[in-house]
Amino acid sequence: MEGAFAIVLVVVVVVAIIAAIISAVGTGDLYKSIGRGGLSLDEPDHGSAPARTSPAANAEARDEIRQMVEAKSARREARGEAPLDVDAEIAALAGPSGGGRDEALRDEVRQLVIARNERRQRQGKEPLDVESEVDRQLRDVGA
Repeated sequence: MEGAFAIVLVVVVVVAIIAAIISAVGTGDLYKSIGRGGLSLDEPDHGSAPARTSPAANAEARDEIRQMVEAKSARREARGEAPLDVDAEIAALAGPSGGGRDEALRDEVRQLVIARNERRQRQGKEPLDVESEVDRQLRDVGA
């Protein structure tokens, strides 16, 4: 009886090992794709978003701003307040912002450029033209 039990045990173990190998080979890349998909953060976006400074991106931004201002106006109307003049509100948002804020930003960028020039001079490099570098950096960030 013990001999038959040992034979059955060995056969079951061998069959289980063969089934495990076939199962592992059959799944292939199945386990590698777990957690991946459209909402996965591991892969880059393949969306068709336009470049940040392209005319299409600017038009999309203007459309979104208009939608937000129209929604703000609709909320005001729902509360019983006077509606906003959407075009005037958009013009105010798109126009030049307060001079103090822009000048503060310009001063901060100027300080950074001056500090960079000091480091460049310590390294034996040519210093940058402060005003043109400030203008370039502000232009690069869209300010």
